[in-house]
Amino acid sequence: MRTIPSLVVASMISVCVLGQDPSPTATVSRLSGSAEAQLNKSISELNALRDLIAKETIPLAKELTDLEAKVVNLRKDGDRVTRAVDSGNLEQAAIKAEMKARQDELSYVGNLLDEYARTFETKVAGCELQAIGVSLDAAKMAVENNTLSAQDKFDRQTSFTAVSIKRVADLIGGMKFPGRGVDQQGNVIEGQFAILGPVTLFRSNEGNAGVVLTQSGSDKPLIRPLEGELQAGLAPMIQNGDGLLPLDPSRGGALKELIQETNLTHIFIQGGPIMWPMLLASIIAFAIVIERLIFLALEGLRRNEKGRERVLDALDKGDVPAATTLSSSSKDYVIRVIHYALTRRDQSISHALQYGQAQEIKRFQRGTATLDTVITLAPLLGLLGTVTGMMGSFSLIGGDLGAPGAITGGIAEALIATAFGLGIAIISLIPYNYLNSKCDNARHEIESASKQVELFLGTGHVLAPLPAAQPPNTYNGTPVVASV
Repeated sequence: MRTIPSLVVASMISVCVLGQDPSPTATVSRLSGSAEAQLNKSISELNALRDLIAKETIPLAKELTDLEAKVVNLRKDGDRVTRAVDSGNLEQAAIKAEMKARQDELSYVGNLLDEYARTFETKVAGCELQAIGVSLDAAKMAVENNTLSAQDKFDRQTSFTAVSIKRVADLIGGMKFPGRGVDQQGNVIEGQFAILGPVTLFRSNEGNAGVVLTQSGSDKPLIRPLEGELQAGLAPMIQNGDGLLPLDPSRGGALKELIQETNLTHIFIQGGPIMWPMLLASIIAFAIVIERLIFLALEGLRRNEKGRERVLDALDKGDVPAATTLSSSSKDYVIRVIHYALTRRDQSISHALQYGQAQEIKRFQRGTATLDTVITLAPLLGLLGTVTGMMGSFSLIGGDLGAPGAITGGIAEALIATAFGLGIAIISLIPYNYLNSKCDNARHEIESASKQVELFLGTGHVLAPLPAAQPPNTYNGTPVVASV
């Protein structure tokens, strides 16, 4: 930096000297001396500058070394922090997976508890809902209540689980709790329930005891009172919590059968007044079926296949008097038709056969029209009973809602009437079709025999004249009103 001004000054001096036009040799000498002096001076300054730089380089190198050491330490710290971050990310992912697994487990357990709460009431006596209904409703509504936290929902579900476990422990030795039931008149009565194994008993505050019958859709069961020694023994036992209960090896079935009265007479009375017309229709149908079966049995015993063949053989040979004689004493319905036609052969043989066939088919069809009427009428009577029973039930719904027994009684009347009507029709339909098939078979046999008679009598045989004494105008002992 100091050399540059010296050279500029030397150049200016040289210019000035050259401007005086000295001799070339002198000028060069002066310039050379001046340049050498300037060079030495510059070298001295350069050496001084080098010394100064050397003095300043050592602290800078030391500072650089310190900075490089700091950079190395910072890189180590950065690598450590990076490893810590990566490790933290891995641990965070593992923690999240663990949290999700725990949440899934809690959701599964919560679903199990919710299903347990919702199906619980189908596994217990309806009257028990009066004791644990509040806890059960809280557990059932916990899942649907969005204002509750997950912890609150779980607490309500586990609380109900604890209640149900306590119930099982109480049932081991018998459980008692206050509640309300419905008597046979439909009145709600206060009292105390006692569950002893498969049997649930009830004692009212007035001292009457009975067996509990669950009503579908209601936590207030029906109370059927007991009589005699059972009444006197059960009431104190329910009140005091101890006593003697008669042994019931049917696990409560015999005791319930004792008070339910599920016999046919009881069901018939529950069906209402429409049951009496249906009873009359069933008796008529039964009588017709029995009479027709007896008739078919007798007709089967009177069949004479060989006799019919002999009569037809005689007609085939043209021996009409012999055929008439052979058929006169037969009780076979086919031969009777042939005999009637032969005794009317001087009139229209085909018309006589038709008339005889009509009379025999009429005998076979006797009572079937009445049976058909019963088959059609019985379901209609059952439907009428259904309508009247439902009318009675709906008339009570708008009135005394505290009498569920009366409402269910109307529904039972409707169902019983329908069942009896359908039963009568179904049972009567089978013999009706059987009788029709037998009548069709008889018609087919008579028609076949009639065609043979017409064929034999129309082949050119000379028919013998009837005797002078004409037989009475009757068929099988029945007077014929008009000749065909």
